[in-house]
Parts: sequence; C-alpha cells; structure tokens
Amino acid sequence: MSNLTTSSAGRRILSLLDGNSFVEIGASVQARSTDFNAKPEEAPGDGVVTGYGTIEGRLVYVYSQDADQLGGSVGEMHAKKIVGLYELARKTGYPVIGLLDSTGMRLTESTDALAAVGSIYKAMSECSGVIPQITAVFGNAGGGMAVLTELSDFVLMEEKNGKLFVNSPNAVEGNYEEKKDTASAAYKAQEAGVVDVTAEGDEVLTKIRELVSFLPDNCEDEAYLEETDDDLNRASADLAGCAGDTAQALVRIADNGEFFETKAQFAKHMVTGFIRLNGSTVGVFANRSEILGEKADKFKNVLTVKGIKKALKFVKFCDAFNIPILSLTNVSGFCNCECAEKDIATAAAQLTAALATASVPKVNVIVGEAYGSAAVVMNSKAIGADYVYAWQNAKVGAIDGKHAAEILCDGADASVKSQKAAEYDALQGSSLSAAARGYVDTLIDPADTRKYVIGAFEMLYGKDSMIPDKKHGTI
Repeated sequence: MSNLTTSSAGRRILSLLDGNSFVEIGASVQARSTDFNAKPEEAPGDGVVTGYGTIEGRLVYVYSQDADQLGGSVGEMHAKKIVGLYELARKTGYPVIGLLDSTGMRLTESTDALAAVGSIYKAMSECSGVIPQITAVFGNAGGGMAVLTELSDFVLMEEKNGKLFVNSPNAVEGNYEEKKDTASAAYKAQEAGVVDVTAEGDEVLTKIRELVSFLPDNCEDEAYLEETDDDLNRASADLAGCAGDTAQALVRIADNGEFFETKAQFAKHMVTGFIRLNGSTVGVFANRSEILGEKADKFKNVLTVKGIKKALKFVKFCDAFNIPILSLTNVSGFCNCECAEKDIATAAAQLTAALATASVPKVNVIVGEAYGSAAVVMNSKAIGADYVYAWQNAKVGAIDGKHAAEILCDGADASVKSQKAAEYDALQGSSLSAAARGYVDTLIDPADTRKYVIGAFEMLYGKDSMIPDKKHGTI
C-alpha cells in the first residue's frame, strides 16, 4: 500500500485537497509484467496514487504519479487506475486533476505500455467537454505524457523542476538544453503557449485550488456561485485609462478585483481568463496594446495567429461548460507580417465560427478601436454577440479616417485629406455612428462599465439559443 505522507505524490495530493478529505482508490494495485524474466517489483500503487477528495468542499478526482516508484512510468496497471478514475468522474460529473511526474512509458511492458497510454488518451478524449480536466507538471512529462497536457483543459507547471517535452532538448536537431531548454516551464509558457500557469513548488497547488473555484463540476452544471459584498454599481474612475491594458480593466470590473489570468506569458496582446460578476463566473478575452506598471510594455493592437489561437481554445472551453463570455475590443486590424499571412485567415475563421456558434451569453465592450474585419472577429454583433456596449470615445468603422482619406482623396493636398479624415471619422468611424445603425446597443461612460455588463448578463440569464441539429462543424 502507498504511504501518502512519505511519498512526494501523496504529499502533493494532501496539500491540494481539503484536510482529511482524500480517499485513496487502488492502493494495493501492483504491476504484473513478467517479460525479460523480470520478477514483480514491489511498487506501491504501481507508481501512481489515485482517489478523490474535496477542494473548498467540492468533490474532485485526482491522480498523482510517484517518481520514486518505477520512475512513475506508465504500464498496464498504472494506466488502468487512471482510466478507472476517469470512468468514475464521467459517471458522477466531477473534475479530474492529474499531477504528472513520470519517466514515460514503461519499456519493460512494451506493447502493453503503448496500449496503456492509449487507453488514457481515449478516456480523456471522451471526457473532453464533459468534465473539466486540469493537469500539473511537477517533474518529467516526456514523450507520450506530453500529449496528456494537450488533452487537458488547463495546464500548470512547476517553474524549476517541471520538464514537458515530446522530444527532449538534446534530441532536437541543432539544439541542446543549454542553448534552448524547450522542455522548461518558461519555454512552454512563453513560446509554446501550452502552459496556463507557472509557479514554484506548492504554489502550483494553490493555483489549482483557485482555478477550480471558478469552474463548474461538469457541462450540465453552472459555475459555482460565490456570494460577494462588492457593490454591483461600483464605478471605476480610472477605468478609461486602461483601454490599452485590458488586464487592468478586467481587474477593476471584477468582483473584489479578482482575475484569474490564463496563459499570461503567451501572446500578451491577447488576454484570457476568469472573473466573477455579482458572484457568477464569466470567461473574458480582450485585446491588449500595453502593459502598465513595473513591467511596462507596448504592442500593436492587432490580431495575431498566436493571439487568436489563445482566445479560440478559451472560448470553446467556456461554451462547452456554460460559462458566459465577455470580450473587451480594442483592435485596429490583423497582423500584416509574412509569417502571419500563412495562417491568420484560418485562425480568424476558427475564432469567428466558435463565437458565432457559442450558445452561452455573449457581451462585448468596445473600449478603444474597432476597425475592419478584425473587429468583426472580436465577438461583434454581426457574428452573434447578444449585447454590445461601446465607451463613448471609442472608434468603430471599416477603416480609420486618415487611411480612408488617403484612399478616397488620392492626389489631393494635405489640408483636404485632413478635413476629409475628420469628416469620415465623425460620420463613419465613431461609436455614435455605429450606435445609430444598431451595431452598438448602448454608449456608456467607461467608469460605469461594471454595472452595465452585470446588468447585461443578468438580462441574458437563461438564454436559450436555437442551434441547428448537426454532428459538428468543419471549420
């Protein structure tokens, strides 16, 4: 039997869950391979601790790989325990949390190990969109284990000891770990964008608990409603100054300033995460053109392939789990570099389709610029937003006045172009002109954004979208 208090795998579970809530399943399971004349090795739980417990009183299933037992490698019985946990989770409708620390497939079990890993893939795929799946990497998660993270909804990683890779850095042609550690938490969070949160040690477990608090138990439940003492009508006088740094805007809009940001280190010009409004979880995505504060930075307010893909996965998760969506729009167009040109139309089409077919309540607030087809992609009324607000000084149109004048008044002198640009902005490029045509529902003072979006979501509560009956889209 496993000893929860002495193994790193057991201690992680006990630190993650509420005190005295963990119930272990399959503690007596042992490996049974006898190939290579190998005698069954004494390995408590076959290198993985599985069971269930609670986080803030809410049930979750959890497994934790034990690198001290057979390297935490995945063999037949190891996988059988994890798959059994998924079967229970699917039947009962509660999240699964996996804590990875494994050398990979157990080579002494060969094809049995291959089938074992595949059985985990299948279980996770079948549960995708049914129950939330969270994976955290504490040690090695290499080869087939890396696929588990991408089958999950959210991935967290220990900053110092976590290693996530399909091919280790030294096995990548022309690369080596000292040159570029492609398995490190920093690389996976900043460059690859597959990790949502990085933290040191047990702080990873704290972040998991925080994330779980925002999520529903399954696709048929609503996210946990938390009572709040924050004033629903609270104004934020400095909100207008956050049109560029929408992460700061979301902090000011959210109940008690609580914002759980996902993939914060990746594609920083697109913000995704969760807030609460009047106690209810809302998924948010927003354009960002600057970072305020000590780590000040600036970006072009354009849609990029990375930013769109970041928003896409998040939007699909929210729709699958009945989480309302709020977007903050401040975009002037698409990224126009050669690299982006290869994939940006495809990425934009996918995000457009995800928003257009999402059945959850969708609210958009235009906080800065909303120009061209990039603005259409950002949860516009044209593709299905239920309600659209715009700050009174926002700019909305096909193109800004300066560029319109260059096209419409080609050959005219600068004074004529300047005059025509001002006229175009007034007639075709303001939030007022968009509201006059019904593309914006209400013009608002930035300071009052919180009360307006809360009101919109309360009005949309119980929304029933008539989605055509089909197997699935092809976009």
